[in-house]
Amino acid sequence: MGRIARCCLAGVLCAGFAAAAGAKPEPQKLELRGRITGFGRMRMARVTLFGVDSPFAESTVTDLGGEFRFHSLQPGTYSLAVSRRSLGEVRRTVVVSAGLADRKGSVHVTIRYSSTEAMADKSAGTISRQQLAVPKRAWNEFLSAQKRLAKRDADGAKQHLEKAVAIAPQFSAAWNSLGVMAYQKSDLTEAEADFRKALAIEPNAFEPAVNLGGVLLGRGRLEEALQYNRQAVAARPRDALANAQAGMTYFQMGDIDRAEPLLIAAQRADPSHFSRPQLFLAMIYMERGDVDAARRELADCIARHPDDPDTPRIRGQLRDLAARETTTAP
Repeated sequence: MGRIARCCLAGVLCAGFAAAAGAKPEPQKLELRGRITGFGRMRMARVTLFGVDSPFAESTVTDLGGEFRFHSLQPGTYSLAVSRRSLGEVRRTVVVSAGLADRKGSVHVTIRYSSTEAMADKSAGTISRQQLAVPKRAWNEFLSAQKRLAKRDADGAKQHLEKAVAIAPQFSAAWNSLGVMAYQKSDLTEAEADFRKALAIEPNAFEPAVNLGGVLLGRGRLEEALQYNRQAVAARPRDALANAQAGMTYFQMGDIDRAEPLLIAAQRADPSHFSRPQLFLAMIYMERGDVDAARRELADCIARHPDDPDTPRIRGQLRDLAARETTTAP
């Protein structure tokens, strides 16, 4: 993204119910209303909303009380970034769905901005030499891509990003953004190639490293995935995505003792994170025979993602666990 979106382990976009004629109706448009705390009154911050499920990016600025609003949002999962000049950013997952909205169709969130968390990234407030070398024409194309994404014009955004890298092949952020869009289209081959191009330009960049780790995990190349996910955790120890992907990689490798603390760290950093670390923690606790802990994780996941397509299945798992306890009770 530089930062268009870095969501690699994206969830599945909530699909509307089929109408009688077989066509899907337009999903209800919702509003996100939020408040940023932690930096006192009479100060403002930039808030950017990125689509996890599909290409989207839109920015606004808080008022002097820290409040912000996004109108006419499609239901789905979003990554919300709060940034202040020279201090870095704080990210949280925001689920925008009917099950979490009030009667007026508004989802309300409060996010605390911590300068300690924002500045944990060593590169906060700095611009790499590669970025400084990117000409203004390429940056203009990049910004035009952002505007296209705000209108959910993925094809238009991609065209602008391709122009940006044609002008400046060293534009790492643009390559990373192209990779994210390819991932969201389930084109993992193209996504991997784009993230590798971004990393070849800036080997220590966090965004393409964590994104490549997610793609490799999705492709089942666990040893390679672990390399990049560990690199991402080392760069940003508190980052939810980095910890979640590293934990999932260890889980897939059968090392649940290493997976558990990473998944817990992801959950603690971003309780509603789109990777849903609760599901993996529940499987770990079930393997250890701790049914109560597994039920708590599943219940928490349902509460945070009530309209996710997987929620009915998870509710079924909870019922099965309750029935199992009933039949095994003395």
